[in-house]
Amino acid sequence: MVQFARPRDVVLHYDHAMGVAGNRPIVFANSLGTDLRIWDDVRRKLDPGVPTLAMDKRGHGLSQTGPIDIATLASDLADLMDHLGLEAALICGVSVGGMISQALAAIRPDLVAGLMLCNTGARIGSEETWTPRITAVRADGIEAIADAVVARWFSPSWAAAHPVARAGWRQMLARTPAEGYARTCEAICVADLSRTTSMLHVPTLCIAGSADEATPPAVVEGLAQMIAGSRFVCLEDVGHLPCIEAPGPLAALLTEFHGSLS
Repeated sequence: MVQFARPRDVVLHYDHAMGVAGNRPIVFANSLGTDLRIWDDVRRKLDPGVPTLAMDKRGHGLSQTGPIDIATLASDLADLMDHLGLEAALICGVSVGGMISQALAAIRPDLVAGLMLCNTGARIGSEETWTPRITAVRADGIEAIADAVVARWFSPSWAAAHPVARAGWRQMLARTPAEGYARTCEAICVADLSRTTSMLHVPTLCIAGSADEATPPAVVEGLAQMIAGSRFVCLEDVGHLPCIEAPGPLAALLTEFHGSLS
């Protein structure tokens, strides 16, 4: 069932599996240029009694766009969780979704019982890396950068073994609204969450992929060192989107971590 809500200024598209009342929910936050479908295989491997929520952040998928910065994206997630009556959740975010998760934990700790931060950092890239991408998207659309982006999403071995799936995920990227994509790039470009993230006191598991060129393991390990008591795991021969490339191992880590919070 397609689900929409307008908790504040934009309509958000989401998918909420209610699970069993009283069970701790798992809430997913997406990467740049993707929609909520990137979590489908992970969600299918979880206990069906666990409530789950995935959403298209503003400017992506079926959600409307509007002003975009990391704080706004975190507020959107908080608003939707409030709308659905979800609290004390395990928040699992990948890439910019991991930045959104960090920001959510800082502004609404009541909503966060644990963080699973995948392929992300307190800061990702720099003005020198983001500005050319933003310029290209605004001038020529996402198609102009799609091949280069997808090459960083997946390990070479996975891409070679799954050419049809790779082509399909490229289509998802290419169909992302260009302005929503560009605004999110701008949000990542200026975001540095180091101060607020270093102040977090919440159980945290940081996940890296050994073949991730977008947020290499050293970046994710640096994030783990920033959060007191966090744990770091590196998945071998996995790229930037383990939710697509390694849903089984990711779901197993989620299940173990989720159980430790109960």
